[in-house]
Amino acid sequence: MAKIAFILLCHKDPDAIIKQAERLTAAGDFMAIHFDARANPASFEMIKDALGDNPNVTFARKRIKCGWGAWSLVQATLNAVEAAVDAFPRATHFYMLSGDCMPIKSASYVHGFLDNDDVDYIESFDFFESDWIKTGWKEERLIYRHFFNERTQPKRFYGSFKLQQKLGLTREIPADLQIMIGSQWWCLRRRTVEWILDFIRKRKDVMRFFRTTWIPDETFFQTLVRHLVPENEIKSRTLTFLVFSDYGMPATFYNDHYDLLLGQNFLFARKISPEAHELKRKLGDLYASDKTDFQISNEGQRLYKFLTNRGRVGRRFAPRFWEAESTIGRDRELLIVLCKKWHVAKRLVETVRQVTDLPVLEYLFDEEATALPDLGGIQSTLAKRTRHRRALTRMLFDYYNTNRMLICLDPNNVDLLKDFQAGGSNIRLLEIECNFSDDYLIGHARRVGLAGENTPHEIVENLLPTIRQDVVYESEQIREAGFDHHSLIRERNSVEENTPPIAGFLDITDDKARQIAETNHLFTD
Repeated sequence: MAKIAFILLCHKDPDAIIKQAERLTAAGDFMAIHFDARANPASFEMIKDALGDNPNVTFARKRIKCGWGAWSLVQATLNAVEAAVDAFPRATHFYMLSGDCMPIKSASYVHGFLDNDDVDYIESFDFFESDWIKTGWKEERLIYRHFFNERTQPKRFYGSFKLQQKLGLTREIPADLQIMIGSQWWCLRRRTVEWILDFIRKRKDVMRFFRTTWIPDETFFQTLVRHLVPENEIKSRTLTFLVFSDYGMPATFYNDHYDLLLGQNFLFARKISPEAHELKRKLGDLYASDKTDFQISNEGQRLYKFLTNRGRVGRRFAPRFWEAESTIGRDRELLIVLCKKWHVAKRLVETVRQVTDLPVLEYLFDEEATALPDLGGIQSTLAKRTRHRRALTRMLFDYYNTNRMLICLDPNNVDLLKDFQAGGSNIRLLEIECNFSDDYLIGHARRVGLAGENTPHEIVENLLPTIRQDVVYESEQIREAGFDHHSLIRERNSVEENTPPIAGFLDITDDKARQIAETNHLFTD
């Protein structure tokens, strides 16, 4: 059975650290603690006094003053790992934690999970080929030497960098290493940890290299594990659930996140708010329990992104060259049906296709599978279609040899609508306003990945008002944009009430518009 030596890096909140150590070691596991040498000495003494008699707790022999982005974080980790290897010969796994982490499964589940697969869990992506680094320096982290801490000595940090850059003082990466990158929150087997410790004793050149790289806690262990361990024995993922905002800051979890956390396919979560006492209590009780039947929905990342991105509107500083030079033509008219319920719009436009001679394309900017003619590859993916939307639309007009064409769009495409209008295009909108039951919105949440089949009922219930408001918000955005030709039909309206807007939108007779309004089962889900 798996026995875990937790490697805990911490610098504050001694009460929480003591409780964390007591909780995790009570299940038969171990802990090696590195308490930042910059922190309050009284806090460290408090921790030692409380845990000194616990045989399952040890401390790093040498404490390091830690700084973000610096080698000190890796050295502190190595000091704690070495202490754990010596103190706990029965430990089978070594799991990195911070003081803000909490288990989100029971100890029984955690041990069973690790027993099921004889692998190392560590995010490990190619440093140069992957997109793990979203913005900022990339190769500069490695090919220049970083002697100073960027946050505490910014002038020296950037001055040293600019001087090396000016003098061309770059360096080579150790020839036999493929530099990898990933989260610092890993779980490694004992054999792997022993290989790493043996490797660093022998390879002083590698240690010199990493000591002066920037943010080495994201590259050191990730690179060495890939170098030493067969690929089929590595799972490139972390077992600690963490979510980052688009500013690169980790999300914080509070008392009302309990059900959400339990549904994620992870063993621990970071970071738990210091004030979330109820959440900590419930997670502590959970870890000590025998519960092993967790319903994994794993929608946490998508749900966080959805909730935090609502209402955020991006603006471009200038049009791209293909937008400035590609218009659909002022003598052409693009008819757009807007509807959140795609099946309703598809039924309506199929009747339009039969009653009129208009070329009709369904959700070409929303649905990859929309049937399109071969236009030289510009139509091949949603990303390409959206990126070259005006050029694509112009080519479709040319392909069908027409000046009028109808497409369907999801109402969340308000930026695309504005772009068509800004490009001098003649557009007409027909918005279909539908009724949304709770069951439909739950289905919508599952279709777009905000919830899964196993998402707890409480989470879905809490999500419903937000989704419903989001639908209303999209419609309001379209109406507030002030498009010149904006017609509206409603599910609650009669056929007689919906006929005139359809006639005006398509510029057809009332008889033909009535045929379309009478589409069989138009609003049926």
